[in-house]
Amino acid sequence: MKLALGSDHAGYPLKAHLVEFLRAQGHEVLDLGTDSPDRSVDYPDYARAVAEKVASGEVERGLAICGSGVGASIAANKVPGVYAAMCHDTYSAHQGVEHDNMNVLSLGARIIGVALAEEIVQAFLGARFQTDAERHVRRHNKVKAIEAAYSKRA
Repeated sequence: MKLALGSDHAGYPLKAHLVEFLRAQGHEVLDLGTDSPDRSVDYPDYARAVAEKVASGEVERGLAICGSGVGASIAANKVPGVYAAMCHDTYSAHQGVEHDNMNVLSLGARIIGVALAEEIVQAFLGARFQTDAERHVRRHNKVKAIEAAYSKRA
């Protein structure tokens, strides 16, 4: 799978690990930075970069990582066509894709450890949106309608 990963300085160590972990599994990984934990950078810049790659279709899914995961999730969700959620457990990671068509996973590097992050990412990447379940498609279409309504106001 082709993936985009990005993080701020707080998320850098986890992102760097996940880039190598995912490449070792055969995924094509686009590392959008940051490149060091030594200089403070702003999470919205990296979450936006990941979200734009997903929204454009250049990559299938994205991971946006910051200290808590909250800010990266909020920023990524501002890009139309992106459905990002912070998940710190495997159930939410796969259910978010299966039921809600989540395409960006946000992680909090100061909240979870590397082993759990690997499990969450695998659950996220292994899941598929359940297009055969009418209720999930109906609900996702309602979310897209909300997005469209507010996009027209801008």
